[in-house]
Amino acid sequence: MRWFYRCPTCGAEYEMEPDRYLCSSCAPKTLPDRPLEGVLECAWEGAWEGDDRSVPLPVEPEWFPPVPVGDTPLWAPERLRAETGFRKLWIKDDTCQPTGSFKDRASFLVAAYARKKGIREIALASTGNAASSMAGIGAAADLRITVFLPKAAPAAKRIQVLQYGAELRQVDGTYDKAFDESLAYTKATGTLSRNTAYNPLTIEGKKTVSFEILSDLAARGAPAPDHVFVPVGDGVILAGVYKGFEDLVRLGRLAKVPVVWACQAKGSSAIARALEAGGFGDPEPSATIADSISVDVPRNGTVALAKLRKHGGRAVTVTDEEILSAQRTLASRTGLFAEPSSSAAAAGFLKVKGELDPSSTVVLLVTGSGLKDIKSAAHGLGISER
Repeated sequence: MRWFYRCPTCGAEYEMEPDRYLCSSCAPKTLPDRPLEGVLECAWEGAWEGDDRSVPLPVEPEWFPPVPVGDTPLWAPERLRAETGFRKLWIKDDTCQPTGSFKDRASFLVAAYARKKGIREIALASTGNAASSMAGIGAAADLRITVFLPKAAPAAKRIQVLQYGAELRQVDGTYDKAFDESLAYTKATGTLSRNTAYNPLTIEGKKTVSFEILSDLAARGAPAPDHVFVPVGDGVILAGVYKGFEDLVRLGRLAKVPVVWACQAKGSSAIARALEAGGFGDPEPSATIADSISVDVPRNGTVALAKLRKHGGRAVTVTDEEILSAQRTLASRTGLFAEPSSSAAAAGFLKVKGELDPSSTVVLLVTGSGLKDIKSAAHGLGISER
């Protein structure tokens, strides 16, 4: 079995080398203030010989960091099922990851690749969760982690980064500025970049959630999902979810890719706007309480938009008020305390559920713990965080 990178736009193939991030032909076509062009995907040729629960990945298990990432709970929110009338509603709970967020899936694979290649340092930009994730997984893997984080990131996420022993470089500006500064650093130092979309392994690591959703549903005697609601910022989680379902179809384990809903905050909705308009326009400054999905320019927007179009995906935008209401609904009806960005998926479902068949199988992907952003949760309750 041979693994390699492939450009989904032009079909060019590349060996999986540490300094290969984007397609040489398509990347130069990236326009200012637009999503990256030439984002690569991991691909393989040959037969996969794993069992029905195994996930094809480009790094062997012997290089995996010694920390339990993945296999998070898929469970039935009985009260929410009763209130909404959706008796096949499920929650995929990635708040249970080691650092409290879905981003551990990507960090785990990037760290494994670094260990395999003998790389000692990884750098990245983040709105918070990817930073704390890479810092925590890096600590387990004995890697040096350098993080570029906007000063406005929630305190809990900054503290996580420091507790894990990573180097924190705070950026006076947005995630987009942090992204650019981190790329300049990795190019100057030769450090491995873990920036989402830019490093293809971040998409590949996140596909594991789709494999788990399908196998967990099957283990409960439940049908494959009809709809999956995903919180979306730069589009990498969305692309990873799609990549997983595409691989499952290729392996013959799934008949078709489900309808994936891109749930975006109204104040940071570039991908939803592009799906409606037919392409990306000038960026709009992001303004949302959901910091983890707050981006002006979605770096993986081109790939995310292409996958939504290819598979008949949908997009829904939700206001901050709807996000905070969904956060309270999740907590008070299911016992799950999710951060605002994660709650966007529940908010999206609650907003469009009238368009769906109540007998369909629906999965809400909850990606981060509410403990990561107490200030926003307190705001939603109308009280002081103190």
